[in-house]
Amino acid sequence: MKVSGFTIARNAIHYDYPVVESITSVLPLVDEMIVAVGESCDGTRALIQSIDSPKIRIIDTVWDETSRQNGTVLADQTNLALQHCTGDWCFYIQADEVIHEADLDRIGSCMRRHLKNPRIEGLSFRYHHFRADYNIRDPLPYRRQVRIVRAGVGVQSVGDACGFAVENRKLAAASTGAWVYHYGYVKPPKTMAAKTDYFTSLYDGRQVAPGEQTEAEAYAWNLKTCEPFRGSHPRVMEARIAAKDWETPEFRMCSRWYNPNFWSGLLYKNTRTFRRWVA
Repeated sequence: MKVSGFTIARNAIHYDYPVVESITSVLPLVDEMIVAVGESCDGTRALIQSIDSPKIRIIDTVWDETSRQNGTVLADQTNLALQHCTGDWCFYIQADEVIHEADLDRIGSCMRRHLKNPRIEGLSFRYHHFRADYNIRDPLPYRRQVRIVRAGVGVQSVGDACGFAVENRKLAAASTGAWVYHYGYVKPPKTMAAKTDYFTSLYDGRQVAPGEQTEAEAYAWNLKTCEPFRGSHPRVMEARIAAKDWETPEFRMCSRWYNPNFWSGLLYKNTRTFRRWVA
């Protein structure tokens, strides 16, 4: 069994992405790691090279700045990286996602178990979404996503690169039982504001230059649906967690079961299809 890892990266230093930790966390599982590095305003390419692994293969890319609706440029870049994968399985990891070392054996076993079953086109993961601090978890966003896909069956990254499809249908997927640790909303407030402004511009069509500073001095996290996280973080995140130097916003943190904001948010989330139908 051969496994390819793949990801995309651009301005990872400027926007404080844990891309080194992300890539390092999956290296034990992959035979090659394809990194599509977009033209950046910082030293992102050198940062990826600093990982110094023979498994890593950098693909230099240029993002289409005219493709700034619905985040489709992210899927385009992801597919460029996917095209260079040569494995039986292709393990996608976004630059703010990290895998826990405790799950490596479980993931490897799952790939081997389903390797000869062509009906399984992808393997899914559960998610920990963190907000503002490494000990604050939001249980409301997406609970599962496919992150390992079978090669040679026409799988493509779709939408804004959060998921995959084959000929515009969802993949037939099996669960790994493993977790993705998503740190996209754990950054210094000013960096979080700048990253959010640029990221939003990939959806609404505004022309925001990569690395351009916004006027916002801080980011206001919405922590109403959050709960404490008392588990362990991936070992590769230890230094980054220890280096946290911003103040955590004050808020009342309680279990989701006693949090009315969680239940109202869950109801709103689960009725979106109905609301679109009646609109």
